[in-house]
Amino acid sequence: MTEDTSELSLGRQKFRNSIDLSYSPHIMTDKKYDVFGVGNAIVDTLAQVEDQFIDDLQLGKGGMALMDTQHQAKVLSGLEHHNLQLASGGSAANTMVAIAQSGGTGVYCGKVAHDTNGEFYKSDMEESGISFPVAMAPETGLPTGTCVVLTTPDAERTMCTHLGVSTTLTKSEINPELLAQSKCSYIEGYLWDAEGPRAACVEAFEQSKRLGVRAAFTFSDAFLIGRFAEDFHNVVSQYCDIVFCNADEARQFFESENLDECTSKMAEICDLAFITDSSAGCYVVEKGNVIQVPGFPVKAVDTVGAGDAFAGGALFGITNGMSAAHAAKWGNYFASRVVENIGPRIEGSMKEHLASILD
Repeated sequence: MTEDTSELSLGRQKFRNSIDLSYSPHIMTDKKYDVFGVGNAIVDTLAQVEDQFIDDLQLGKGGMALMDTQHQAKVLSGLEHHNLQLASGGSAANTMVAIAQSGGTGVYCGKVAHDTNGEFYKSDMEESGISFPVAMAPETGLPTGTCVVLTTPDAERTMCTHLGVSTTLTKSEINPELLAQSKCSYIEGYLWDAEGPRAACVEAFEQSKRLGVRAAFTFSDAFLIGRFAEDFHNVVSQYCDIVFCNADEARQFFESENLDECTSKMAEICDLAFITDSSAGCYVVEKGNVIQVPGFPVKAVDTVGAGDAFAGGALFGITNGMSAAHAAKWGNYFASRVVENIGPRIEGSMKEHLASILD
């Protein structure tokens, strides 16, 4: 992005120059959890395919399609001779794992069935360091949600999702005792697509406000803004302390192709927002000021989970005493590491990189 001499750009530069870049994290409270996450609980099946595979199945490349079990089974049948990888997924779940890999703590609220995929999901989340206390639904009902993630050579990912039992999440499963033990709640926009999970979102927001817990919301996908624009505007104005979105979602949200205009408008309605912009890094909108935090040079092989990883890094920073700028830098670094690998996550801890990246 080229610099200009507008008041906004000059304001960014002045604010950037005023930031204290020394890194001195501290624990903000004695609460047990950094983040209480709410989202779909989905078992991901990851595969690398050629563009022709996407075309043959008439899928919208780079998007997310909701489908029934029969349609998803057709996709899987075409992957018979591909190497497949399983992972506990869902956007907010990926974010929670990134928080744990950064050295943070979290508890996750999502719905799975008492089936093979559900058992795998619960075990995988807990082994990743995230508490997963929601009771499993009976195996006789809807199955655990699944998503086939198809990654093409240009690192674009196309998702084929069957939400399964995750659509039965209800507001009664938002545990106020666990929420009260958390510094921040993090709520996934994908939940807005079904009535029960939407009610669970509102309950999490309401309880966060009542308990004095900071509430963070991710738009998740531009197609959701197209369907629920008024709802999302109401959520931001009524409940949000922190907003996460990417540049395309910001443009959709504010109905403007000018990203500078979008960041200015975000500054008017939200105290803190992170707007990611691919390899350019991200914009931090904080108390009326806007700064750009550069990204890290990387050769992306798979963009699955980049935004989720960024949010996890940023939330870890915010809940552990970092400035918003430092939190964004850590989020950028975490995302850059994720896109160098196949799948939405990386293996192992990232804690050992914190000091060198932020200093």
